[in-house]
Amino acid sequence: MSETEHHHGEGPLRLLLVDDQPLLRMGFRLVLESEDGIEVVGEAGNGAEAVKLTESLRPDVVLMDVRMPVMDGIEATRRIAAAHSPARVIILTTFDLDEYAFSGLQAGASAFLLKDVAPAELVQAVRLVASGDAVVSPRVTQRLLETYVRSGGAPARSNGGAAPDPLLKELTPRELEVLRAICEGLSNAEIAHRFFLSEATVKSHVRRILTKLHLRDRVQAVVYGYETGLIIPSNPDY
Repeated sequence: MSETEHHHGEGPLRLLLVDDQPLLRMGFRLVLESEDGIEVVGEAGNGAEAVKLTESLRPDVVLMDVRMPVMDGIEATRRIAAAHSPARVIILTTFDLDEYAFSGLQAGASAFLLKDVAPAELVQAVRLVASGDAVVSPRVTQRLLETYVRSGGAPARSNGGAAPDPLLKELTPRELEVLRAICEGLSNAEIAHRFFLSEATVKSHVRRILTKLHLRDRVQAVVYGYETGLIIPSNPDY
């Protein structure tokens, strides 16, 4: 779970493709294998296979379709996250503001992409997520979270309602500020600029925040911010 487990360029980036349509898997494989430093290490046709292969092949990134027989992509993502696998999951959805994307992030995915994503964007997202620095389209992520949190589609954390998580008390005032900035979708460079800090300092703040809150990555920190009521969704009526 620690930030150090991220892929830092030793050997090729290992990728697992999960989709029940062989043709789609072939398309993704062609795009990704043509890139330097990315290796597709396996393919799965359903979520149960995905969980098994993630354990045995230890990929850096899993490209995960949502609708599949046997076990869907959301449940598979949940199990991969629960197993504390260092693998990062990218959910593939058909519409950018759908509840699958939201459920995927809640289950522990690091990003979501549309199935008809441009090849260059797919490759960039895979590299970003593998580096542990995923700020994949913060605007869309934010709109998605606001839509589902405001509509009550988000099940509150097990502490009942959006009561502040006691873990938040572990954060220093500066870490709390940085967490809020992460929730706004700011990158490390932007956070550094806002608080007059070096990027290295911001990185260590982010690492400490994720460790203290037991979160996998910064995208999970955004989900956490909305779920615990740290970030109040903006009301369009104002």
